[in-house]
Amino acid sequence: MTELSEFLRTMGPVFAGVWVVTILCALLRPQRYLNSFLLLGALLVTLVFVAGLFGDRIGPWILLAGVLLILLGLLLAPVLLILNGIQLIRREGLSPAHLLSLALGLVVGLGELAAVAYVLGLRDFSGLGRPEPWFLAITFTVFYFSSLVLSFVIYTVFIQIMPHRMNFDYVIIHGCGLAGGERMTKLLSNRVDKAIQIWRKCRRKPILIPSGGQGDDEKLSEAEAMKKYLLEHGIPEECILPEDRSKTTRENLLYSKEIIDARPGRKRTALVSSNYHVYRCLRLAREAGLKCTGIGADVALYYWPSALIREFIAIFLTRRFLIWSLLGYAVFIGPILYVLIAG
Repeated sequence: MTELSEFLRTMGPVFAGVWVVTILCALLRPQRYLNSFLLLGALLVTLVFVAGLFGDRIGPWILLAGVLLILLGLLLAPVLLILNGIQLIRREGLSPAHLLSLALGLVVGLGELAAVAYVLGLRDFSGLGRPEPWFLAITFTVFYFSSLVLSFVIYTVFIQIMPHRMNFDYVIIHGCGLAGGERMTKLLSNRVDKAIQIWRKCRRKPILIPSGGQGDDEKLSEAEAMKKYLLEHGIPEECILPEDRSKTTRENLLYSKEIIDARPGRKRTALVSSNYHVYRCLRLAREAGLKCTGIGADVALYYWPSALIREFIAIFLTRRFLIWSLLGYAVFIGPILYVLIAG
């Protein structure tokens, strides 16, 4: 009992402090990518903390089990991505966007197999001898960018499960195209259904802002289609303010903000999009000067991985994120490669 008390006195404040900082950062600045690494750190601290609670006999086994689960997850990830890519192509058809999951699974899988072969000494069996510099560079590059994707995925899920107070004044609903130029898709109806759910939970009913313009191949705007859906599901017309000029996610937020700013009173705002899309919406909302809470609508499980990869690529290719990720690569991976290659 004395050892346990000492452990709790030592590790308890660290465990609590890490989680408090992580949750506060996620609440105050949910769009910051740094939060994803804070969350990974909090999960690792939790693993160490739980292992310590069980003492010297069982604790090391818990740590070992945690490490093995992480390794198993890393090894299974490319397999699941490949299977998901095949299923997505079968259901949705062949297109560059639908190949992302399959392609990433193959790249990550080959990189991990190469790393495992190196660690197990299979290079001697294959006659490769000392690994070539390019081999090490590719292996560590795959693991580095896999960690970026993993942290992004975990944090995207985390911000979805965080509780929200349902006292919003406005709810922005992001459009995503119409089937046949006039019908709501399942993806879009899920977003509107989530907004309706929020509206019904709020004691003081918010204004719903269906946001989306009319595409060249559409017979009406996405906002108008969503408004019709809302009316059919019992939402009063005075609670709906369509925004029908936008063509992109950024414009969804900018033009919706104009509607909100033009009205008096409190402006506590939520944005609703598909769960994989919420994080990027929050980043764009911050750029637009719109303070809001992101709430995700469910999507088909088979569709989620590929869509999430597209979101990650879109964020990764922004100038700021690209610079920071390349700087991180130079700081963390560069020295490792230098030591291995030079040694």
